Amino acid sequence: MKFCKKSDAIIGALFFISGLFATQALSATAVEEVVVTAEFRGLSLLETGSSISVIDDKTIERRGATHIEQILNLAPNVNFSSGSSRGKYVQIRGIGDRSQFVAPMNPSVGLLIDGIDFSGVGGAATTLDLQQIEILRGPQGTLYGANALAGLINIRSNDPTDIFEGSVETTIAEYETRTTSAVLSGPISESLGYRLAVQGHRTDGYIDNDYLNRHDTSNLDELTARGKLDWRASDDWQVNLTAFYLDADNGYDDFSLDNTRHTLSDQPGVDRQESTALAIENIWRGFQGFDVIGLVSYAENNLEYSFDEDWTYSDICAGQPCDGWAYSSFDRYLRDRENGTVDIRLVSKDDGRLFRDSTDWVLGFYYRFQDESLLREYTYASGDFKSDFETRNRAIYGQLGSWLTDNLKLTSGLRLEFRNAEYEDSDLVNHDNSERLWGGRLGLEYHVTPQTMLYGLVSRGYKAGGVNSDPALEPSARDFDTEYLWNFETGIKGDWLERRLQLQLALFFQKRREMQVKQSLVIPISGSSCPCSFTDYYDNAARGENYGAELEVVWQADERVQLHGSLGLLRATFKDFESYTHVDVDRDSINPVPKDLSGHEQAHAPSYQFAVGVDVDLTDRLTAGLEVEGKESFYLSPRHHAKSNRYELVNARLDYSLPQWTFSLWGRNLADRDVVVRGFGSFGNDPRKFYVTEPYYQFGEPRIVGATAKYRF
Repeated sequence: MKFCKKSDAIIGALFFISGLFATQALSATAVEEVVVTAEFRGLSLLETGSSISVIDDKTIERRGATHIEQILNLAPNVNFSSGSSRGKYVQIRGIGDRSQFVAPMNPSVGLLIDGIDFSGVGGAATTLDLQQIEILRGPQGTLYGANALAGLINIRSNDPTDIFEGSVETTIAEYETRTTSAVLSGPISESLGYRLAVQGHRTDGYIDNDYLNRHDTSNLDELTARGKLDWRASDDWQVNLTAFYLDADNGYDDFSLDNTRHTLSDQPGVDRQESTALAIENIWRGFQGFDVIGLVSYAENNLEYSFDEDWTYSDICAGQPCDGWAYSSFDRYLRDRENGTVDIRLVSKDDGRLFRDSTDWVLGFYYRFQDESLLREYTYASGDFKSDFETRNRAIYGQLGSWLTDNLKLTSGLRLEFRNAEYEDSDLVNHDNSERLWGGRLGLEYHVTPQTMLYGLVSRGYKAGGVNSDPALEPSARDFDTEYLWNFETGIKGDWLERRLQLQLALFFQKRREMQVKQSLVIPISGSSCPCSFTDYYDNAARGENYGAELEVVWQADERVQLHGSLGLLRATFKDFESYTHVDVDRDSINPVPKDLSGHEQAHAPSYQFAVGVDVDLTDRLTAGLEVEGKESFYLSPRHHAKSNRYELVNARLDYSLPQWTFSLWGRNLADRDVVVRGFGSFGNDPRKFYVTEPYYQFGEPRIVGATAKYRF
């Protein structure tokens, strides 16, 4: 398996960990047990027969993270794409969406926040008062269905507590960064508990607009609020209510003609999101043989995304040889999305097991609706573009967990899903689609010892087909087919050295059929100073292959030293794929030029990524942490050769704790490396160079140093 050359930083980091392993004493406390809540039953992480990463609240706090984009690199073979104020679009094992403009999107990675479906709306994934973030890799065809082809991100916030507690936290950092949060939790009565959390986060961002002489055109201004009520209505009936609110009024002005953090836009864009969501979970335990769990959720998202398409000002060429070449345009997308789910499942208890008490079972019924409307306002359009997209999903699913022997367990699951989709827009494109879809899993777990498990897994996932809305496309290119993914995986999980060493290792091979690929036709506009226009569309490649390995290690070296590390290796390529990525004449006579992409690497699929770190209790009150993370360069799109940069980042933290106070100094990206989080390479946008084709990049967070104070009561 050829992954590309490994960087010296990886080798050095691994030797660093090995050296620390060798020099530490063996007397230490056990690593804390982690429970995965996204599965049908709450299971220990080391008892789940699949590749899962769990990022706990301590790790989130150690990073000073306010959004999951700042911690995803800790999970092997998980990447993200920006092109907005946040890294909203996630890729798992090289599979996932990178952007959304006109076309409706069926997400490849599911996103649940306290059971509420936010798939495709990643801006909601802030980190206020979280218990943990669970990242399930591979298709979740039984668990979640159509929106989890590549995997699932399950975010769980903290639950109400039995005693009164609370905290107030404030952070100041570079770039005028200010974050303030507060949490209150406790009982209202013996049967009713509550938890309230609110956070405001502001920063000027990392861009200087030299034309407007402003430093805040890519600012973040985010308000997040969570509320929970847990009611023990009786001994057999539990009701959990969750409410969520997000108001993000963020700027978007991130691309520069010179590939720097200095822009020249005269009309900076915005990336706004207002989300309101509610979930009610009922748990009935009074039935003989099984529990009934019912979850009803609803979310409303109002989104505004806009940008200065020319990235500059209209008279940039005044008095220069390019005078008369510059164009000026603005693109704005207003998208309203509401979705709701009903999920009712029957989960067996000990006295309800089948086949001589050897088999646990789950049977579930699922319904999901989503209505999405879009208004696009674009300078070069003859009028506003409007579209409506409605989907209805109904599913029945089940899973059996059968102990064949005392040490051998067989897990089998199946999900049947019926999906109806209706699309119409102001360009008279109408598309109705009904599909019957199925996914599932078959897994075998062998418990070598009570502390060590080997597993093998075959799973199948799916991603529904859809419609390409642009009427400029040929009728044969208006729709695209359903994608199917077969996942073959094997691994080992366990804890050793008296539970001080935890290790997870997974090897996987994935076969993609009719894989959906986001493409864009770059079309010259005849008679216009604007160099080109773009027609986004989805195409199907006949086949694709994604394979690799994932390793995660946590070692409690002694009572004061804990080390952790992860490594992801990935090879993701197209098979039998001919793409049409640009045309060489005007829109009146579209003539796409084909390009054979067979064997080409898939986008946002780095061949390796890693993270290693150490946390040390220097004294009873003083704790220090150091981390190094990095990844290899990767293609930013399948339709051009622009790539990200390889990088290694250094993060550090120092905490001083008192009985009720914690004071922290922290820094991310201390070496101030430029990290590419989005890029283009198939068009030119600089009139000073007469629109010659060249790559353009959006950079992620530079070096940032801050201080945090937290008071608990």
